[in-house]
Amino acid sequence: MIDSEASLPPRLGGLTFHGPLSEERAGRLVRRIADSGPADVLDIGCGWGELLLRILDAAPGAKGVGVDINAEDLARGRVLAAERGLADRTVFAEESARGSERGPVDAILCLGSSQALCDPELPHDPAEALRELRRLVRPGGVVVLGEGFWERTPSEAELAGMWPGATTGDHLPLGELVDLAISSGFRPAWIETASRDEWEAFESGYRYDTELWLAAHPDHPAAAETRERVDRQRAGWLNGYRNVLGIAYLTLVATV
Repeated sequence: MIDSEASLPPRLGGLTFHGPLSEERAGRLVRRIADSGPADVLDIGCGWGELLLRILDAAPGAKGVGVDINAEDLARGRVLAAERGLADRTVFAEESARGSERGPVDAILCLGSSQALCDPELPHDPAEALRELRRLVRPGGVVVLGEGFWERTPSEAELAGMWPGATTGDHLPLGELVDLAISSGFRPAWIETASRDEWEAFESGYRYDTELWLAAHPDHPAAAETRERVDRQRAGWLNGYRNVLGIAYLTLVATV
């Protein structure tokens, strides 16, 4: 029997952060930014702004702006801000980050969303993203950049298993990424990368609610399309970028 009344699973409800980020690492990032004493924090591609809200909680004198183009994520962020008593210090804006006039600010978060700063008609360019981040942050300010990099050069078979059109040019090795940040006007105060445990928690959490829903509603009208989507996502990870694509968390300080 088709259960047409069954609601779809909540979007990304199994995730605290929209990326491979553990509670322990998040706590260190929050303390590092809060200790810099920011007056204003900008979160680019904020999603629901979990890390932004934690920074504002740890830095009572700061105000924050999160920008994203996903209205559902932004609504979730507003609810979280209200629940934590931070609504008066937080703005969640539905807008593009490209050419943003939200700066200059004391601190920026850009976790897995540097593409939002680049020309969408061209291949992703981390150099352009870093130039934009430098424009948006004050001298001496702090940027936490979460950016993909190749742990090693992927094989042709691995590239074929990733996202459509994947090439070795989609990411840089870690050393080249850090060198690019330096040439863009930053000093790399802290360099760290996501662990396998963080990746596995993120990848599983990304699909968790949906997998439970599919198991309970195999005949729902939306089940076939949903099943094809999550199976494709899982295969891209397991057969493509697992142990090949890394995420670097770079704490960058803008040179004076």
